[in-house]
Amino acid sequence: MSQPALSSTPRTELRRGRARGVSDRNALYEVLDAGMICHLGVVVDGTPRVIPTAYGRIGDVLYVHGSTGARSLRDAPAQDVCVTVTHLDGIVLGRSVFHHSVNYRCAMIYGTPRLVTDPDEVLAGLRAIIERLAPGQWDAARRPTRKELAATAVVAIPLDEASVKIRQGPPVDEEDDYSLDVWAGVVPVRQVLGEPVPDPLLPPGIPVPRHVAALATTGDLR
Repeated sequence: MSQPALSSTPRTELRRGRARGVSDRNALYEVLDAGMICHLGVVVDGTPRVIPTAYGRIGDVLYVHGSTGARSLRDAPAQDVCVTVTHLDGIVLGRSVFHHSVNYRCAMIYGTPRLVTDPDEVLAGLRAIIERLAPGQWDAARRPTRKELAATAVVAIPLDEASVKIRQGPPVDEEDDYSLDVWAGVVPVRQVLGEPVPDPLLPPGIPVPRHVAALATTGDLR
C-alpha cells in the first residue's frame, strides 16, 4: 500500500550524502522491521545517554519498554528523544583510504515519547516487542502478571519525524585511481540466526517449538 512520504524537518534534513536519503515511508518501515535493537538517545540530569533496547512497531508508533525504575524511561516523556536503527550490510574497500566506506541502512527518529497507561495498549506494545524478536512467542509464553506489568514501563514514540539513509554498491573512487593495481570491492556483512540452545533448567521432553525452530531457517536478518 502506498504511504505518505517522510516529511523533511530541520532535524531530519540530510546535509551530507543527500543522494542516499530515502523519503519513502515504506523504506522506514522496512529498516525498522528488519531490526531487533534500537538505540534510544535521552538526556538524564543534563547528560546524554544512549540506551540499546528491543523495540516493536505498530503502524506509525514505535514501542520500547523497561523497568519503571529506569531513569531513561522515566525522563523520556518529558523531552524530545532520538532513536536510531542501523544495519551494517557491507565493508566497502576503495583503492584509496579516503574512499573506504560501509554499506548500511539507517533510520533516525525524533519525537516526544508518550508513557503508555492504557492496559490494552500496554499489552499490545509488549506483544509487538516480543513478536519482533520471535514471531509466535507471545502466544507460547505466559502472559505478564499484574505485578510484572506494574514494574514495566512502556513508552510510545511517534514516527512522524524520521529520516532514512541507505548506502549500497561498490566503492566510488577518484577517476585516476581506477588504474591502480589495488583490489577494491565490498565484503558483505550478514547477521544470521543459529540453532536454538535449550535452557539448562528445561525439563526433559520439551521439544523446540515450531515457531522457534523456524527462526534458524529464516537465513539472513534483513
